[in-house]
Amino acid sequence: MPKGGMYPRLSPEEAVADIFDGATVAVSGFANVGAAKIVSRALAAKIREAHGKGESFRIRLLSGASGGEDVDESLAQARGLSWRAPFQSSPTLRRQINAQEVEYVDMHLSHVSQTVEAGFFGKVDFAVIEATEITPDGRVYFTTSIGASPTYLKCAERVIIEINRHHSERLREMADIVMLPSPPHRSPVPIHNVLTRLGWSYAVVDPKKVVGIVESDEPDRVENRPCSNSITERIAENVLRFLFDEVPAGRMPQEFLPMQFGIGEVMDGVMASLGKSPFIPPLSLFSLIVQDSIIDLMEQGKVTAASATSLALSPTCLKRVYGNMDFFIPRIVLRPQEIANHPAIIRRLGLIALNSAIEVDIYGNANSSHLFGTHIRNGVGGSGEFTRNSYLPIIACPSVRKEGRISCVVPMVPHVDNNEHSVQVIVTEQGLADLRGLGPMQRARAIIDNCAHPAYRDYLNRYIEQARVGHIRHDLRECFKLHKNLVEYGSMIPDMNFSRISDA
Repeated sequence: MPKGGMYPRLSPEEAVADIFDGATVAVSGFANVGAAKIVSRALAAKIREAHGKGESFRIRLLSGASGGEDVDESLAQARGLSWRAPFQSSPTLRRQINAQEVEYVDMHLSHVSQTVEAGFFGKVDFAVIEATEITPDGRVYFTTSIGASPTYLKCAERVIIEINRHHSERLREMADIVMLPSPPHRSPVPIHNVLTRLGWSYAVVDPKKVVGIVESDEPDRVENRPCSNSITERIAENVLRFLFDEVPAGRMPQEFLPMQFGIGEVMDGVMASLGKSPFIPPLSLFSLIVQDSIIDLMEQGKVTAASATSLALSPTCLKRVYGNMDFFIPRIVLRPQEIANHPAIIRRLGLIALNSAIEVDIYGNANSSHLFGTHIRNGVGGSGEFTRNSYLPIIACPSVRKEGRISCVVPMVPHVDNNEHSVQVIVTEQGLADLRGLGPMQRARAIIDNCAHPAYRDYLNRYIEQARVGHIRHDLRECFKLHKNLVEYGSMIPDMNFSRISDA
């Protein structure tokens, strides 16, 4: 019997025929890979057609994380979304969320599966899942991401499977699918090193729920970003110097600790620079995604093991992986995001976690998701779970942006994703502030002196000197003055000499 032979073969248009206005649709995909592509585009086309007839048609959309151009962007351009969770990175959808046209639930990614299973989001009407194969008895083998797809297969009332022939069927050899029982019937998850495997290479679905199969042959759309620039290299140098000193101080074992890296240009650059260092031993990674830079370092022997929920690789890099699966399969494990972000595992392994931020404040709070505290950029993602539970959480960002018009070190962040109780180290290209054991004023001095750009240090020092005395000193009339200036004048300090910053 051909693979999935008992299931109807459908066109994309036939597959989405029963999806209705107001439906909750859960899709596969994480970090713009592993999403059902042609079915999502067909759904967007169906929505546009309905709108052209003057009919209402918008859906509620769930995913693992960002769905990419074929999911978030195509559906947003069709004005087909009324509600979205738990993460997105679509420019069009971002504008609609910030205009209050789409409700957006920005949440910790390890909470998604439990939230869906508990019914907090209501009924899941459809799951649209990309796979390399579905067997007649309901075993589903995923492509380049696991994400929350096992949960969606379990909870959705109807399931559409997009079989993508572009991807290697050997991806199943990287997969380790574990699903946790509902509370209070949970036992500890016995993952004791990065490559521990507990589960199966497939998820399961009740065959009676499967509407049908759609065939496709399309690559994921991931750009190969530049790995580093002068700013990220200087941030990496500061991190490297700090970590190197931790070993002889007895705060880090000689064999080093597993690491986690967040997503974005800063993290890509820091990871690439650390990988080049002869002073850092070969690394193991327990994170959310495997990016091009990790594959490069793995081929060089600088990364020996990686656990994630997604292979977010550019087409050329993924082709390299598919061409050498015997090398990569023993070194990479792909897990559901509920396991990849599991707080107990993060704490047990003792991770060094590096995540980026839009801005930090002088007491160590970090904002990674909202511009001006009001406008979502992407979302909190997994950074909160790693920062809160890792052995050594580090937040990295440049000291300034927009040629110095924006300081990334401010008196008070207008939105907090990772708070001062979790953040232990802050680093910019200017330097690094080790906040462990410091009280609020000590933290403020360390961050201003080591992390803020010199052009902003006088302002920040004056702020704390003039603020009302308390355990944490703040002037509630002035704490957001830099942000207000940016909105009104286009720079945080309107009369600043920007050549002074560019020359620093």
